[in-house]
Amino acid sequence: MQYKHLFFDLDHTLWDFEANSRQTLQEMYQSSRLQERGVPDFDGFFANYTIHNDKLWERYRNGYIKVDELRWKRMWLTLLDFKIADEPLARSMGTLFLDALPTRTILFPYTLEILGYLTGKGYRLHMITNGFEDVQLSKLQHTGLRGYFGEVITSEGSNSLKPHREIFEYALRKAGADPAESIMLGDSIEVDIQGAINAGIDQVYVNHLGTVPAIRPTYTVYSLKELENIF
Repeated sequence: MQYKHLFFDLDHTLWDFEANSRQTLQEMYQSSRLQERGVPDFDGFFANYTIHNDKLWERYRNGYIKVDELRWKRMWLTLLDFKIADEPLARSMGTLFLDALPTRTILFPYTLEILGYLTGKGYRLHMITNGFEDVQLSKLQHTGLRGYFGEVITSEGSNSLKPHREIFEYALRKAGADPAESIMLGDSIEVDIQGAINAGIDQVYVNHLGTVPAIRPTYTVYSLKELENIF
């Protein structure tokens, strides 16, 4: 077989980040009594949070902010949208969110089946994720995914971030993998696919949302089950 090492992204590829985040934030919305404080409904809160989270992650990837700032400011900016200028609440919510989120277990359909299929065929599976080390490892433990993966490379552990080629080169060294025998599987064109291209690695675009990408990956699938057609 052409490929021996398969490098997976985690969030939005295997682990349903939006569903798990929504579930966690909905509980926090209720426990923090945000409706009583002027946030009229959870859907509006979640929509604003998502916008701020995406923007702050982009700033973090580009080196403009540090991890700690990302962790609490996404809550702070969301609360400010509803005229709640309460920094202690924002910091508390940031901590509670990262404590609860990794315990969520919603995976995309066919995740466990496809990982079992791939390991059964002899592929060596690894992970490259931009998430925080403790958070991502906790997600893998709670979902039962950890046993499928050899090396788990995080941005925190590698001191680099996708799409920079350094994190991919670090992952290849850790896995003892040759780029020609490796392939990256992820949901983000800008982060996973372009990053793999930067590192000279083939790619599978896991296109759960059915978007039209600006660049052409080596392969595209619209569900994890379709990986059986490639491997």
